[in-house]
Amino acid sequence: MKTVTLRIEDSIDEKFRHFPPEAVEILEQPEYMSDDEYLRSIPGMVDSIRAARAEPDDRGVSLDKLDW
Repeated sequence: MKTVTLRIEDSIDEKFRHFPPEAVEILEQPEYMSDDEYLRSIPGMVDSIRAARAEPDDRGVSLDKLDW
């Protein structure tokens, strides 16, 4: 999946979902980064996940105790 930035003609109604090809111009195609790549790019994230995974289950919180 790629993320693209689009410029849409002002005359196009905001609620109109199907644009003719000439109404849309691709301005930029940034490099796609998967969730895994993104998380690995955060300093210390891999070590933090490994440490959390190594914690004993009894230190965790059960779903019924979460305030969602």
